[in-house]
Amino acid sequence: MKAERWALAAGFLALGLAGGSFVTQQISSQPAVPQQNQPLPGREWQSLAPVAKRVLPGVVCIEGKGRAKRPAGEDTDPGFGSGVLTDPTGVILTSNHVVTDLDSVEITLNDGRKFVTTDIRRDPRSDIALVKIESKEPLPFLEFGDSDAMEIGDRVLAVGAPFGLTGSVTSGIVSAKGRNNLKLNQFEDFIQTDAAMNPGNSGGALVNLDGKVIGLTAAIKTRSGGFQGVGLAVSSNLAKKMGDELLKNGPVRRPTAPMFGIAVRDLDEESAKRAGARSTNGAVVTKVVDDSPAAKAGITNGDVITKINGEVVKGSRDVQKITAALPANQVVDVLLWRDGKFYVGKVKVESEHQGLKPDAAPGGVTADNVGLALTDLTAEYVKKNSLPQDLKGAVIATVARNSLAEKAGLTRGLIVLKVDKTAVTSAASFDDALQQANVEKGALLHVLRANGDVDFVVLRLK
Repeated sequence: MKAERWALAAGFLALGLAGGSFVTQQISSQPAVPQQNQPLPGREWQSLAPVAKRVLPGVVCIEGKGRAKRPAGEDTDPGFGSGVLTDPTGVILTSNHVVTDLDSVEITLNDGRKFVTTDIRRDPRSDIALVKIESKEPLPFLEFGDSDAMEIGDRVLAVGAPFGLTGSVTSGIVSAKGRNNLKLNQFEDFIQTDAAMNPGNSGGALVNLDGKVIGLTAAIKTRSGGFQGVGLAVSSNLAKKMGDELLKNGPVRRPTAPMFGIAVRDLDEESAKRAGARSTNGAVVTKVVDDSPAAKAGITNGDVITKINGEVVKGSRDVQKITAALPANQVVDVLLWRDGKFYVGKVKVESEHQGLKPDAAPGGVTADNVGLALTDLTAEYVKKNSLPQDLKGAVIATVARNSLAEKAGLTRGLIVLKVDKTAVTSAASFDDALQQANVEKGALLHVLRANGDVDFVVLRLK
């Protein structure tokens, strides 16, 4: 009996081994299950450290020297910002609001070296500024990338000095492109990102994974004053154009659409249909100023602008963006669609200051010594610009070229509310208050910007 049981057990064992061999043969062609202890991909694949190492040497911290003290409770500026070295000779691009009322700055490199300079050039309307430092040896710098080539979802790094913490790196993605009409600057082309930005990041680098600058970090949208996931950077294509102009010619001599002598609006479907245009790409001319560059070039109301200087115009914003980068006194081709045909108008670009003298504002009082002309803030002006009815001040009508006013960053259209502690109620009262200011220290102007913010500008008087 026992022998039979052992024989039966041996039979089952043989059958099991045979079955196992059969199953093994059947599944041997299937892929092997990954082992849990297999090594993970290399550090280069997981980490953004290689990009950060490449970028950090080219990002600097900017600290103001001689910044005027602002009234208690009104100073939200952390007193420092960031900048990007864009040339080995010491050219730094930053945000204009970082250096807006400074006559000198201290630059700290990532390796700890410090430089002090007074060479500060500003373009308030695009919020771009250039700072130049002198070094006996070439400095590390970053290259520009093409901001237009970035896509929503692309990974980016923001590098700067938030709260003065130099060499800080945060990561995120491109959340949106081409942000404008935010009323932060007159000329806007922002990249939106969720890479963390905080006070002090302004002027720093937003880079792609090749380590190239695709934006200058500029602002955050926040209710708390801190990071909330919406950061804005001036696109590299706009920043580079403004930087090149500042380096070559000093303050930007921007033509702008009004200095072409035209007003434009987007081309809607109805207007395109009536004009016989093939698409809604373009900008419709709604006004041409007499004896303006546009008028001299033969541009008329109803013309559809499709190209300026070879660049395609898709809408009114493109007219502003393209003309912002054109040098003064250049003759440019403007491609027009009119009555079913294309025409080319040759427009000689004028800068916003060309032909304007400080005493050109009728009824205004000119502060000749600083290069300003102001006019009274009228009820009509207040209503037209949707300003508070009880607002008092004086409107800057013109700013003379290479003047103290221009160097301070003052521009036409700003409303001056105070000179030091004296309220301005008219152009005449501005002149009176300015005469009482300390010539050595300069005058602290309270100005109302187009976006509704009250800013403070130190106007040097000598």
